[in-house]
Amino acid sequence: MSDAIVKETRARMDKSIEYYQHELRGIRTGRASTALLEYLKVDAYGSMVDLRDVAAVSVPEATQLLVKPFDPTLKNGIAKSIEAADLGLNPQVEGEQIRINVPPPSADRRKQLAAQVRKLAEETRIAIRNERRDAMKQVDARIKDKSNSLSEDQGKDLKNEIDDLTKSKAGQIDTLCNDKTSEVEQV
Repeated sequence: MSDAIVKETRARMDKSIEYYQHELRGIRTGRASTALLEYLKVDAYGSMVDLRDVAAVSVPEATQLLVKPFDPTLKNGIAKSIEAADLGLNPQVEGEQIRINVPPPSADRRKQLAAQVRKLAEETRIAIRNERRDAMKQVDARIKDKSNSLSEDQGKDLKNEIDDLTKSKAGQIDTLCNDKTSEVEQV
């Protein structure tokens, strides 16, 4: 039963880290990446949908994205959505497709992006610490509940295991943050 607390906590912490990794994919570096646009919201047929649901996004060159709408009538709406997303991208409509040159970010923009990466990392660390706090409360409640078979020593061991897990996940976040920050700051 006490193992369930650790498993549940680990699963929640992993979800927080997965979310952080997902968010990092959308942060622009000097290279073109389909992740920049996949989750961009586009007005299609009267509702807001992800770009990947209405178009194919590819990377024909290292600094270029190509968007091919499944329905060519959506190309102008897609171009407007890309411009409005404040990604610093300038879409060019060419026939039935949209070509986007991805310029390397300016020094100021790189600093902003690095700050954004660090801010997301801190938010993820907070989520991890909140999971730790919740798990600790569960352990304390189990120790106080006399009908439960969790002794003080077992509770202490469980808390140590949760602390080790928290440190491990925080280290994982730090590694992801440092890798992405150095990638963003590269010219």
